[in-house]
Amino acid sequence: MSERGVQTESPSDGKMAHSQLHECDATERTDKVWFVSAEIYRQTGYRGNHPLAIPRIGTVLTLCEQLGWLAPQGPRAYIASPQATEAQLRQFHDEAYIHAVMQADAGLAATPAWRAQFGLGGMENPLFEGMYQRASTAVGGSILAGQLAARGGVAYHPSGGTHHAMPDHASGFCYFNDPVFAILSLLQQGVSRVAYIDLDAHHGDGVEAAFVDDPRVLTFSVHEQDRWPGTGRLQDRGRGNTFNLPVPPRLNDSEFDVLLQHALLPVTRAFAPDAVVVTCGADALAGDPLSSMALSNRCLIDAVMALIKAVPSAVVLGGGGYNPWTLARYWTALWGRIAGHAIPTALPADCVDTLTELSCDLIDADEVRPDWLHTLLDARREGSIRDCVPEGVATLMASTDMAWPLRAAIQTTDSLSRNALYV
Repeated sequence: MSERGVQTESPSDGKMAHSQLHECDATERTDKVWFVSAEIYRQTGYRGNHPLAIPRIGTVLTLCEQLGWLAPQGPRAYIASPQATEAQLRQFHDEAYIHAVMQADAGLAATPAWRAQFGLGGMENPLFEGMYQRASTAVGGSILAGQLAARGGVAYHPSGGTHHAMPDHASGFCYFNDPVFAILSLLQQGVSRVAYIDLDAHHGDGVEAAFVDDPRVLTFSVHEQDRWPGTGRLQDRGRGNTFNLPVPPRLNDSEFDVLLQHALLPVTRAFAPDAVVVTCGADALAGDPLSSMALSNRCLIDAVMALIKAVPSAVVLGGGGYNPWTLARYWTALWGRIAGHAIPTALPADCVDTLTELSCDLIDADEVRPDWLHTLLDARREGSIRDCVPEGVATLMASTDMAWPLRAAIQTTDSLSRNALYV
């Protein structure tokens, strides 16, 4: 039982076979954990029927406060994200584009020429009040997260993860590319090698493009195949440190385990990074309206913990996610695991009220599942392992210099037990 009198689940509960790869208590590797955020994220900036016009980070902050995992001040308060300066933004973004974002925000209008040149003002990347402050604060938070993590520890910045923005234009709801700045921040602090892992349902195209020629950075994106932006094909290997693993619709936890154990972790270990940056898009979860992946948050949290445990320094970012219930539960539980808190099996009444008050135009009321309101952790979503999953992993690994007898390790039958994956 927790001190609040609610039933709790140990951070080590629900671990998979080969527990050394799936430890969920970050305090075993370091007591240096930081939550980076800002008050601007208490409210959504987007308006109307935009997919991001939903409660997101504000709900995560509220739930963490209600659970006693964050406090208004003191050592358990989040660290306030600074706003990135124009000089900092110029480390990746073009000056003309930065000025266009500033001017568009100030005037809340974009000319047709701006829309064509900078991607600003349309349905995809609309203008809204505070757009520049919000986007540059996300960058400032990722820079700060890199500086903190470089000391040795885990910096959690769920307001980050805008991985589609390009140097000279907005893309995919992203105005500035804060994951790029998290990586640059780590490198500027003296970190020699950084692995960027993108678990969003959409390909991390902007980050990949930024570092495709940089031998200090590995990028590995796991994303739904044939999903916008249409990049990140299996054969897209860049200069050698670029890895893409598109996955089929309805990917389940059993299938994700295959790619985690036989591709993602081995490739990351072989690169031997000093730090990792992980983008944890909640759109890979079952129930998200903008993807058809079907993972549990327990599966993704275990994967994140396996990745960050293996390195001295880690930055963990948010990303996509368009179901306010599944997103809030995932990113709240993820902070609980990172910070070593016991996860409640049943949420206290104030947390239930917070989740009950959420709404989303893309999800009908009768589609809201009871567990979205009363728990944080999903039950694992096991399933059959389709041939295309290990075949894709085998093809990817064959393109590396690692010999990997994958097919001998995996039997793709409906009766496959989970332990058979680990032979």
